[in-house]
Amino acid sequence: QRQVILKLLRFNLDIDFDFYDAEAEAEKEEQLSIFVDAAVKFIETEGITLNFDDTGDQFLVVAYAEWLYDKRKDASSVMPRMLRYNLNNRLFHEKLSEES
Repeated sequence: QRQVILKLLRFNLDIDFDFYDAEAEAEKEEQLSIFVDAAVKFIETEGITLNFDDTGDQFLVVAYAEWLYDKRKDASSVMPRMLRYNLNNRLFHEKLSEES
């Protein structure tokens, strides 16, 4: 599932490896993997247990990683409202399921 997440992240960031040599492609892939790992860690810190087989969770990780990637250019960047909304909804759904 990690490859799916990385592919979606590359697509969202408009990163096209057609113009990269093998070394540059590997470096960019490693960089994106770091952002995905960070996104997963931050999401789990929110109290969310991710299911990587779930498309919604995959997109949540991609959206968070994309924001982290874009944020590196502007440290004062505030989390987009839609991302915060999705995190809250995901956490609420998980907690509600635990109580049932």
